[in-house]
Amino acid sequence: MPQESSIKLSIIIPVFNEKNFLIKLFKELDLQFNNTDTEIIIVDDGSDDGSYKILQQIKANKNYKYNLKLIRLDINSGKGKAIQTGIKNSDGEYILLQDADLELDSRDAREMYDMITNNSEIKCIFGSRYLSGKLKKNNYFFNGLIGKINSLIFNIFFSQSLSDVHCGLKILHRSVIDKINLTVNDFGIEIDLASQIVRNNFFIYEYGVSYYFRTKAQGKKITWLDGLKSFYYLFKVRFIDNSSSTNLSILYSSIYMAYVGSYFGMGLGNLLFIIFFFIIGLIIGIKFKIVSSSIIFLFIYFGSLFGKGQGTVLSVLIFFIFGILLAINVKKLFSKNSLNFLF
Repeated sequence: MPQESSIKLSIIIPVFNEKNFLIKLFKELDLQFNNTDTEIIIVDDGSDDGSYKILQQIKANKNYKYNLKLIRLDINSGKGKAIQTGIKNSDGEYILLQDADLELDSRDAREMYDMITNNSEIKCIFGSRYLSGKLKKNNYFFNGLIGKINSLIFNIFFSQSLSDVHCGLKILHRSVIDKINLTVNDFGIEIDLASQIVRNNFFIYEYGVSYYFRTKAQGKKITWLDGLKSFYYLFKVRFIDNSSSTNLSILYSSIYMAYVGSYFGMGLGNLLFIIFFFIIGLIIGIKFKIVSSSIIFLFIYFGSLFGKGQGTVLSVLIFFIFGILLAINVKKLFSKNSLNFLF
């Protein structure tokens, strides 16, 4: 960001076929953000319903104080691509991400902006549709359920406690934006963004917001297919988008844990044990590199030498816990060593 920029806030709004909401959207933005130190960046994602023409008319009116940037993508490329484009063209110290469909309230966006600018320790706030005692309208149980399940999985994968990863209302300090590299072009951008923020050791605050769900007839874009794809993105950001040493550790630990699982149960029970131990191996591979992971494996092996039947299961479990504790301490011991990539 150029040092001479006087822009304090950049509001990035992706738009795709939202002609019925744009006039009201800008009326709300005018009430909350009509300041000379604010820029509103509208990225039209290949709309074919006349949205872009309406945006051009709004821009031509010039009855606003903020700087209005209008960017047009020739073909529909997805929400993620539109957000990436907006970020690249932003100058603000703070970046506010907001949808154009009025499901979320601009008054909440203003409140989040005031909070983050009044506390220098806060670098990132996510809106949450599930935390607030504010007004809500939502008749779609399945959509809400998928959102909550995805947030739960994200929390397990990244040791977080977020209630709403998918909320489209977010505000970030420029220092956060400069550390991340968004690559997902569709609705998976929310998971991509959250995972990169956590990986770069920024704390995500949450703020309860109002929510007015709209139907497909009103222009709702997200579908059940996007819900299924979100599970893929959760797997990708946790188990694929890692350093080579972490990916090697994940492969190593998941294989040996699946092998350990093969020694338990019979028939279907044996398959369930293999799957369960394989999942445990994936998680171990995230937390521990090759050497510390091998310590856990050795302890499991020693545990398998004791007892018979159910006694062996108990022995393996006890040795597994001791192996985890030892691996944690060894990892801490080498955390600042040049060989830490092995632990």
